[in-house]
Amino acid sequence: MEQDFILNNGSGGICCKGCGRSMGQLHSFDYLAGVPGADEGDYVEVQFKNTRKGFFINSNKIPLEKGDIVAVESNPGHDIGTVTMTGRLVQLQMKKANLRPDIEIKRVYRKAREVDMEKYAEAKAREHDTMIRSRQIAKDLGLEMKIGDVEYQGDGLKAIFYYIADGRVDFRQLIKVLAEAFRVRIEMKQIGARQEAGRIGGIGPCGRELCCTTWMTSFVSVSTGAARFQDLSMNPQKLAGQCAKLKCCLNYEVDAYVEAQKGFPSRDIPLETLDSTYYFFKADILNGQLSYSTDKVFAANVETITPARALEIIAMNRKGQKPVSLDENGVRTDARIENDILTDGDLSRFDKKKKKKKNRNRQGGGEASAQQQQQQQPQHQAQQQGGENRQQQGNGGGNRNNHHRHHGHRPDGQNKPKEN
Repeated sequence: MEQDFILNNGSGGICCKGCGRSMGQLHSFDYLAGVPGADEGDYVEVQFKNTRKGFFINSNKIPLEKGDIVAVESNPGHDIGTVTMTGRLVQLQMKKANLRPDIEIKRVYRKAREVDMEKYAEAKAREHDTMIRSRQIAKDLGLEMKIGDVEYQGDGLKAIFYYIADGRVDFRQLIKVLAEAFRVRIEMKQIGARQEAGRIGGIGPCGRELCCTTWMTSFVSVSTGAARFQDLSMNPQKLAGQCAKLKCCLNYEVDAYVEAQKGFPSRDIPLETLDSTYYFFKADILNGQLSYSTDKVFAANVETITPARALEIIAMNRKGQKPVSLDENGVRTDARIENDILTDGDLSRFDKKKKKKKNRNRQGGGEASAQQQQQQQPQHQAQQQGGENRQQQGNGGGNRNNHHRHHGHRPDGQNKPKEN
């Protein structure tokens, strides 16, 4: 008997089960949720801490939905994870993950109980202290490696140590010391700098969360050629991400830039006109415009043309012909204007000019100015008499000196010498 599937209202709840809270870079959308027969299947997808995900078989036919916390089989003991997908779509995910046909699929034991969650919380609480202590142990053993993260199994019987190393590391002695120190089974996994940045997380210069944290799972090598094709500044501080490697986003648009530059002429070929020679200055690749300057270094008499016009002028120069100007209409530019960005580079242009204060008291201007000059320029006279040196200092206050003379005292406090 055929059963008709009728939508109730609008989407009919097809995407309600498929949507859920984001699970980081391993987030998956179940676009078959709500479709009749899509829930059939014994395989489920379970995600653990960070970037670890596995596929398990629901042999006990436990009714599971996306978001349920389950206890799954592990070696040894059991682990705790979150169900991220159920039904037929899990088999497509397993095919995408390139799982070997002979691999053994582990089982789902049960939904996590309260006792399981308590053990899980205790194990997670020890991860940070274990990481700090393990770093010191590796340093004492003289190993050139960095332990970036530690993940405990749900029952606390096993710990996975994620480390970064430039070369091959012999950590056999390290495993023995860690097993004696923490009394758990030790597993070592090597990751790269990009994987570590994805596990730690952060905000990129674009203002969004890092791609390696949210959705990127496979990391492709990035070269400086991607930056050159996009005419980016070869500044290591701007091209490098938080992992100290070239940013993965340099590869996002490089194909579009390579395709757009197929019809561009070589930048080393100058363009000859009747009045001057033009050299390549800059390019607007996506808009299809080239700018040429009469100076190799500075922006002097810049003219912007299309790549087709540039190729046309190059072909004319090879035949010994020179156009009137770079413009297609033949408009000749007679003015030669150099646009040097350092022309107004004098820092004194920011200084504020001091305004001269006007003298409001204009009465007796001549006498006041003369008296001011006399005070600013004191006269020093030296006279030698009777083997003693005297220094007389004159100033503009004549009335004051006369006052001292009447009382028989010198302005500087010295008595007048007696006459023989």
